[in-house]
Amino acid sequence: MTMPGRIPEPYGQGGGANLADILERVLDKGIVIAGDIRINLLDIELLTIKLRLIVCSVDKAKEMGIDWWEDDPELSSRAHSKELTRENAELRAHVAELEQLEQGRTERRKPARRKVEQGKAEQGKAEQGKAEESS
Repeated sequence: MTMPGRIPEPYGQGGGANLADILERVLDKGIVIAGDIRINLLDIELLTIKLRLIVCSVDKAKEMGIDWWEDDPELSSRAHSKELTRENAELRAHVAELEQLEQGRTERRKPARRKVEQGKAEQGKAEQGKAEESS
């Protein structure tokens, strides 16, 4: 015996919301899930884990001031470029500092070198004079 009735509607149609609607609403509004896990032994706290999870769209996260992925070189090519630019500037400043130190050292050595060279020249003249006298 068959019972007359209506054909059942496909899943997700009708009064309930489907998964796409729920996902759109969650991403638009955002959802926060928070929880703590504590492990105690004889009323002594051994471990506490605090979990905070926020699920939302990128636009909503930016509205809330959350944009850590933009400054992470592992996640953003722009942040990686900024990191390289900063590192390059630091290296250039360090090289300029080293060049200034080297220039200062060579300027201090020049008078000493001149004295040594003058001493050698005078010594050479003295030896030449002795050689002329002995001949």
